[in-house]
Amino acid sequence: MNTAPGKRILIVDDEQTNRELLCAMLTAQGYEAETAADGFEALAKFKLDFDLIMLDVMMPALDGFEVTHRIRQDTDHGDVPIIVVTSLSESEDRLRAVEAGANDFIAKPVDGTELCIRVASLIRYKEALDAIKNHEAKLEALVERRTADLRKAFDEAVTAHRETHRAKLEVIERLALAAEYKDDGTAAHIHRMSRYCNLMARKLHLPPSECEIILHASVMHDVGKIGIPDAVLLKPAKLTPDEWAIMKQHTTIGVRILGGSSSELLQAGEVIALSHHEKWDGTGYPNERAGDDIPLWGRICAVSDVFDALTSKRPYKAALPNEEALVIMRPEAGKHFDPKVLDAFLMNFSELLQIQREHQGH
Repeated sequence: MNTAPGKRILIVDDEQTNRELLCAMLTAQGYEAETAADGFEALAKFKLDFDLIMLDVMMPALDGFEVTHRIRQDTDHGDVPIIVVTSLSESEDRLRAVEAGANDFIAKPVDGTELCIRVASLIRYKEALDAIKNHEAKLEALVERRTADLRKAFDEAVTAHRETHRAKLEVIERLALAAEYKDDGTAAHIHRMSRYCNLMARKLHLPPSECEIILHASVMHDVGKIGIPDAVLLKPAKLTPDEWAIMKQHTTIGVRILGGSSSELLQAGEVIALSHHEKWDGTGYPNERAGDDIPLWGRICAVSDVFDALTSKRPYKAALPNEEALVIMRPEAGKHFDPKVLDAFLMNFSELLQIQREHQGH
């Protein structure tokens, strides 16, 4: 499938030979390539609606880390995907690039096949982001056009609010799917997860409005995986310590994606994204919070996420039967899991299984 036509890529490298080589490789795939000879030129050009930036790290004056950082500070164009092209092999350099906001890496000398795959993946990611932004813009325009009429008719106001709410939920789910399809390839995990969390929230007697929030916000728990390189995320084997350090950053990347919103649902999603890998005994990540210091939404999501991870097939493992998963989880009360939340999970397991059956492979 060719996703190249009309897609524009900015190539930033202080070496003309490197720029010409990448241009040739990308134009051969049908992309429109433009170049910048240093970081200053890149910062002047990146606002011209590029779909992707390929950025060399080792450049004079402004290196790739600083250019990435400055691009991410731009509120209008700072979401453009960035591939760091580097000869650096140290994990700390790669982590520094992730912290600055890079989406992926590719090593010099650039392999044509790898380049094609990584570029295509991030182009699809950019399309998903653009679709969300366009959808939100259309919604805002729709609300503005209808404002005068809404004042005249209460029924129209109710209808508009319902449509807007459904649209927000759809946008949230599509944002979650952008991450989930990169990892799992289906929507099944987030559908099961959200319903497991909602069931446990109800069994823990949370207010109905809070149960509704966790139903929709929990789908965003792994949205930060959008920023994890495929080589780490999809590795069909145990991760190295350095790779595991990169993988754990999906929690804080999720915060960067969801943070600063006035939406109650996105605020809840931010809390869950950051806290769902914390453990009751304080040995989790990213902040080693413990006990009741971990938000309840995160504690609920932790139980749901582990159960679904154990019972689902992944690139690196087969799915476990439900009973084997419970054998692993029960001893984790007071260690990994809040005992109260795990009790709610176990006491209502038959209802959880019904959710599992209804959303298997959905």
